[in-house]
Amino acid sequence: MALIDVGAAAPGFSLSNQDGTSVDLAQYAGKNVLLWWYPKADTPG
Repeated sequence: MALIDVGAAAPGFSLSNQDGTSVDLAQYAGKNVLLWWYPKADTPG
């Protein structure tokens, strides 16, 4: 997978939110979006 350049538009994607509902980036077209995650949230380390 190629890295995204700083300032470039994010590629389209869908993820599940904390309630299990699918959220698509396209739903937020024209808005600022912050994607926050914890890589080790569900791991023993």
